[in-house]
Amino acid sequence: MHVLVTGGCGYIGSALVPMLCGDERVSRVTVMDDLSMSTPRNLMGSGLGSDDSLRFRRGDITEYGDVESAMRGVDVVVHLAAITGASSTHDRRDETFRVNFDATENVFRAAGKLDVSNVVFASSCNIYGRAAVENIDETVEPDPLNPYAETKYEAESLLREGIEEHGFDGVSLRMSTNYGYSPGVRFNLVVNHFVFRALTDRPLTVYGDGSNWRPFIHVRDAASAYADAALDPGAWDHLVYNVGDADANYRIEEIAEAVKAELDRDLDITYLEDEHPGPSYHVNFDRIAGTGFETEYTLGEGIRDLAERFDAE
Repeated sequence: MHVLVTGGCGYIGSALVPMLCGDERVSRVTVMDDLSMSTPRNLMGSGLGSDDSLRFRRGDITEYGDVESAMRGVDVVVHLAAITGASSTHDRRDETFRVNFDATENVFRAAGKLDVSNVVFASSCNIYGRAAVENIDETVEPDPLNPYAETKYEAESLLREGIEEHGFDGVSLRMSTNYGYSPGVRFNLVVNHFVFRALTDRPLTVYGDGSNWRPFIHVRDAASAYADAALDPGAWDHLVYNVGDADANYRIEEIAEAVKAELDRDLDITYLEDEHPGPSYHVNFDRIAGTGFETEYTLGEGIRDLAERFDAE
């Protein structure tokens, strides 16, 4: 198969691309990225330039022509490119809708025109908002609280329409909050941010009382889910899946305590009042278990690995 990964130089993409390149079912991987939030350095070691099995196309998903050009000859699309950092999107609402919704329509439109067989869309459990119940499965009506979540939820409808109109396979992966090391590692994610602060002997700041729930997943497990859905669509027969593990639902205060314990440092954990405490969601992952997907990494392993990576640099 020939797989296109939009945003392939980013946090998840830089973990996913090497997986795809190493899979015998994949003949070629094309990475499309505008490099506004990433760098080609994140693909070092993936085989770029060694042969024609990994290609890079610099392009902007908000430009339909760029999307169609990159997608020619492609069998499968993994659409990761997006504006992330949910809380920051309150101040960039128009841009977030242009990139995360309008440009996603470009991707699905091109996929239909060019007879792509399978489209995997990166959604988020953030769409559930501040849920009043625990153990949220895919039948619970989302309640997005920020532009990022709004666009992810609304784009799922675009995927449904694309499947109905064009007949390609498609799936939306509502991803847990990522953590852990990849070449395109992000530091605005709570676990990674806490580890960085801990290693620089700064307090871990929790906004609100720390009772907010989040499900967490290691970035390499997230990449594995995208690879599985891309290469074995027959096992992923629902439109949407929550992606993660039931044992990895944590309160934010528990994340701070876990970082403190794993790194064995005398760290202060401070709590700051927050007028807008943000989403809180405790998620069920029974549906994804039916695909055969399982997570591999624990929170503790991810924290220790991040610390070792920081120390090695």
